[in-house]
Amino acid sequence: MNTDWQGLLLRREDSIRQAIEVIDRGAKRIALVVDEAGRLQGTVTDGDIRRGILRHLSLEAPVAEVMNPRPRVLPHQYQRDDALRLLGSAQVLQVPIVDDDGVVVGLETLTDLLKRPRLENPVFLMAGGFGTRLRPLTDNCPKPMLPVGGRPLLEHILLDLIDYGFYRFYISVHYLREQVIQHFQDGSRWGVVIQYVHEDEPLGTAGALGLLPKEAVQRPVIVVNGDIMTRVNYEALLQDHDRHTPAATVCTRQYDLQVPYGVIAHDEQRITDITEKPVHHFFVSAGIYVLAPQVVHAIAPRVRLDMPDLLKREIASGREVRMFPVHEYWLDIGRMGDFEIAQRDARQVVGRG
Repeated sequence: MNTDWQGLLLRREDSIRQAIEVIDRGAKRIALVVDEAGRLQGTVTDGDIRRGILRHLSLEAPVAEVMNPRPRVLPHQYQRDDALRLLGSAQVLQVPIVDDDGVVVGLETLTDLLKRPRLENPVFLMAGGFGTRLRPLTDNCPKPMLPVGGRPLLEHILLDLIDYGFYRFYISVHYLREQVIQHFQDGSRWGVVIQYVHEDEPLGTAGALGLLPKEAVQRPVIVVNGDIMTRVNYEALLQDHDRHTPAATVCTRQYDLQVPYGVIAHDEQRITDITEKPVHHFFVSAGIYVLAPQVVHAIAPRVRLDMPDLLKREIASGREVRMFPVHEYWLDIGRMGDFEIAQRDARQVVGRG
């Protein structure tokens, strides 16, 4: 049983934003909603929050809007085998422990019961771009190698993935490739295996995947752009992909666009409604993907291909392309202002420096 569960408690009226903070801070991927007496009212997981985001719920909405009001629980006098059986059959990673009155007295997690295994899925890191929007910083340094909080941006990405158990890495390189290769070498410094995919000519945001040896891709491939900072839960991402087995899973980020004027609805010249400064909600790609092996195998080598075109090709063929909303910290370092924000966030949010 995990003994550090008191920090995971919430009330029904607490906000979804507070639930995200509790889940991130507690590192157990769950928050427990209780009443004044400590009786369990529901649970909130990473997946519950993502489904709420898909419904365009505000992060200030009460957590009761997304919680599971009927979670699985363990009695306070349980055996380890009982916990393993419940966690396996329910396909959940955490189970609250309650006493005879329903009061929370603990939390059991699968990661506490079982040591996290190494994940065999290959990870493909895209590091070949020119980073033209960050010139002059990138005149003599590839964008993924720009220092953020004392270490290259790409190293932050690598370390996060290593924390989740990934150890087989491929890095696509082109612009100033020697700097990337010299820094990361074969990966033995971090106890992982790194191989390089050389783009002799720029192949777009997906074309380099066609250079992967087919025998190396027998499991879904994690693809990550080398110019983002994020705390996305890669374990939850891969589990979601494995559960639904689509051709591709695309991490998405909600982007809100507010019209700064009153918007007129009309029937010819007759005004039917006026909406003051409406907000439109969109989902944009977060630069993180999971691709089924057959999708990667079908990419022709040395042919330019961008990721949107690859995904649209799968959609046009009738295969499922699934979205995975990202509520965790995420920053696309595309412009100078973003790079400055990354420096500020490196220690506070990413926790490295």
